[in-house]
Amino acid sequence: MKTAYLLAAVSLMLAVGSTSAAEQKYEPNWKSLDARPIPAWFDDAKFGIFIHWGVYSVPAWGPKGSYAEWYWDALQNTNSETWKFHVKNYGANFKYQDFAPRFTAELFEPNQWADLFSRSGARYVVLTSKHHEGFCLWPNADSPNWNSVDVGPHRDLCGDLTKAVRARGLKMGFYYSLYEWFHPVYQMDFPRFVREHFHPQFKDLVMRYQPSIIFADGEWARTSAEWKSEELLAWLFNESPCRNEVVIDDRWGKDTRSQHGGYYTTEYGEVGAGAKLGMSRKFEECRGIGASFGYNRNETIDDYQSAYGLVCVLVNLVSKGGNLLLDIGPTADGRIPVIMQQRLVEMGDWLKVNGEAIYGTQPWKVHGEGPTQPAKDPDAERKQVFQASDVRFTTKDGAVYAICLASPTGEVRIESLGKSARQGDQPVKSVRLLGSDEKLVWKQDLDRLVIQCPPRMPFLHAVAFKIEFGAKAIRQPGQLDK
Repeated sequence: MKTAYLLAAVSLMLAVGSTSAAEQKYEPNWKSLDARPIPAWFDDAKFGIFIHWGVYSVPAWGPKGSYAEWYWDALQNTNSETWKFHVKNYGANFKYQDFAPRFTAELFEPNQWADLFSRSGARYVVLTSKHHEGFCLWPNADSPNWNSVDVGPHRDLCGDLTKAVRARGLKMGFYYSLYEWFHPVYQMDFPRFVREHFHPQFKDLVMRYQPSIIFADGEWARTSAEWKSEELLAWLFNESPCRNEVVIDDRWGKDTRSQHGGYYTTEYGEVGAGAKLGMSRKFEECRGIGASFGYNRNETIDDYQSAYGLVCVLVNLVSKGGNLLLDIGPTADGRIPVIMQQRLVEMGDWLKVNGEAIYGTQPWKVHGEGPTQPAKDPDAERKQVFQASDVRFTTKDGAVYAICLASPTGEVRIESLGKSARQGDQPVKSVRLLGSDEKLVWKQDLDRLVIQCPPRMPFLHAVAFKIEFGAKAIRQPGQLDK
């Protein structure tokens, strides 16, 4: 009962939508800011593309299992593998700033990127406008000679991609790091950094591009009071041009993750952990296709998740009320590695058929059933194999979608849809396999719903059944007796 109440509360909060959010005046304190409803588009979208792209894309290297975008920070440790790599390939006197002219983006085609994202089935895109290195992908006056117009591409990368993405009907947003590792004012006079750099720069980004989502990060060294995040978010929600639909995360101070902000975030985390967050607040899992967010040339095919594995991650998250923000790392010259393109296209092919069971859905009374337990670490998860009896559930418009995480043969037995555990007091009325026109043979007994699979399944993995309910079951050709 408690779980059902919390899920209903979350659904109501999301359903309020952006209009009422814009009508209310929000005060610069967490009690007021946390009361703002999360715009409904975000919960409906379910799947977004994360992009880590910056000066770190030039060396594009890190030890296996590490984040390659932390290259500059890793150089501070002269005993690190990154330092050894750097000295061998660039020399001890080659500064990180010297990479900036090599970040050229000469092959960057924003329309091609946007077409790929649309083809993947994603509904929103989040680009790193500025990572912890402080390099901006737009012409920001607060970062002179350390932005993509003054040096490197000599191009407004944020603006070019924003236009292309929105032309495909997708939502556009930005990752933004609150802190900068080696900014002299940040190191010497933090209050001045907040007052004269962070806040003006953030507002410039928002005013220029009016993002639909802001993924803040780099907040962990200071409290939200020190960052003056509450003051900044009150401006965002009350005065900014995107106040009606902008969605924010929970990374606004070392006191805010899973406590304050908009949706809660997990990162390469166990899916089950996110489910606890999703019971009380919308959550989103971010992760790369490999182990790094930024492109890492040190990764091989074995470090990349399969399309099947990524579909399972998405289904697991959505069944628990979450979204998936899947990261790609482009190269310094502006190409999305072909292996990443392939994964996105394959996910899109699956979503073309099964998107009905994903987009706009809500968690059902149970998120799933089956013998396979979530992997305990990302490496194990990449190798995890599910069985056809591993089923995840979503619901929309009174129907329940049962998604088998492996393509079944013979019979599918779903215990959560037996008569003793059926939807309210209504029996199953019809069963349909998404992507197939074949009439299914099925029966519902006390303990389970049993579905006989057709000879040909639409996918070799992760197929979805749509189950509808009614006072009287519709007898289908060849249907087994109840």
